[in-house]
Amino acid sequence: MTTPGANQKINGDRLWDALMEMAKIGPGIRGGNNRQTLTDADKEGRELFTKWCEEAGMTMAIDSMGNMFARFEGTDPSLDPVMIGSHLDTQPTGGKYDGVLGVLAGLEVIRTLNDMGLKTKRSIEVVNWTNEEGTRFAPAMLASGVFAGVHTQDWAYSRTDAEGKTVGGELERIGYIGDEPCGKRKLHAMFELHIEQGPILERENVDIGVVTHGQGLNWLQVTLVGKESHTGSTPMPMRVNAGLGAARITNLVNDIALRYGPHAVGAVGHMDVYPNSRNIIPGKVVFTIDFRHPEKDVITAMEQALRFEGAKIAEEIGLSMDVECVGAFDPVKFDETCVSRVRDGAERFGYSHRNIVSGAGHDACWINRVAPTAMIMCPCVDGLSHNEDEDITPAWAEAGTNVLLHAVLETAEVDQSVEAVSA
Repeated sequence: MTTPGANQKINGDRLWDALMEMAKIGPGIRGGNNRQTLTDADKEGRELFTKWCEEAGMTMAIDSMGNMFARFEGTDPSLDPVMIGSHLDTQPTGGKYDGVLGVLAGLEVIRTLNDMGLKTKRSIEVVNWTNEEGTRFAPAMLASGVFAGVHTQDWAYSRTDAEGKTVGGELERIGYIGDEPCGKRKLHAMFELHIEQGPILERENVDIGVVTHGQGLNWLQVTLVGKESHTGSTPMPMRVNAGLGAARITNLVNDIALRYGPHAVGAVGHMDVYPNSRNIIPGKVVFTIDFRHPEKDVITAMEQALRFEGAKIAEEIGLSMDVECVGAFDPVKFDETCVSRVRDGAERFGYSHRNIVSGAGHDACWINRVAPTAMIMCPCVDGLSHNEDEDITPAWAEAGTNVLLHAVLETAEVDQSVEAVSA
């Protein structure tokens, strides 16, 4: 007997229209988006998402970190729900699909169930996690981290942006501190659809990435202190140039990542130079390092190499060096049953697929600590993300969401006692 909905596909045009409509909120300067977390644009995006969810027959709940849970009620409310989740916030120069695809694909799953007249035994909840990007308030995946018990809520509320505004204050300002305590909501499993943010799937002409693991990461902040002096009148041997130290350590980071290849990556991302004047030798430089690898021991070894060899560089120049860990999470192994359902969904439609390790951090990486979790990836053009030129095709979005639909149906269990009626 064929399970109801077994051969059903989502409405790709409707999904794409939703993506384009959401992209109108918080537009960037060259076709992308600037809808940073807890801004007025983020509030507007949340309100549009709520409107669409309510029109699809879902009820919306908000927890104390502003996480949004749109619930499609199952036939057995005593069962824990299956979540579909990602995020609506973007980078300052972000694309239209990073995170947003995973949320609106969840909405499209529910719209498709409505079209088919299908009900599942378990409820399905479409989730928008607050502050996944971590660009306005560090660290990334902040609210899913609170949900999973990685961070305390008080600590999360106290995070500040460049203007000194806090997460707690901005949640209150836009009206998104919910009554539900963050982390108290139970779940049976979670699936997250996301663009790859890398070039592998497109380069190999593969439709679906079956994400088996997530890379761990270590974010280090390095402070080098030297001595400010005039660039024209200070002899080269007498300079204590913090900028020179930063340049040499930047090259060291690249060397360390290559040393631990092929899966290791590392780069200096953010850098502040003081006093940042064209005719003053920098007396202080503060910069961040991002190391990633799917094995925790390798990440530790990369950090140790940075601390040891970086200290030697600083000593040669005459600098003081301080290294602080400002963010980290361990490598993730996603749930084998959930992963197999993603793979089965790809095979059901004849989509080409391959196992893949996520190089980026995602909310699913934290939620995997508290419930079975899996991720689905679709290609993106040139592997480009965190960039306004980020792009995908409607076919890629549709394929990923078809796989999501069937992984969720297998997990939430179609109630075959409810007669399916096509819209």
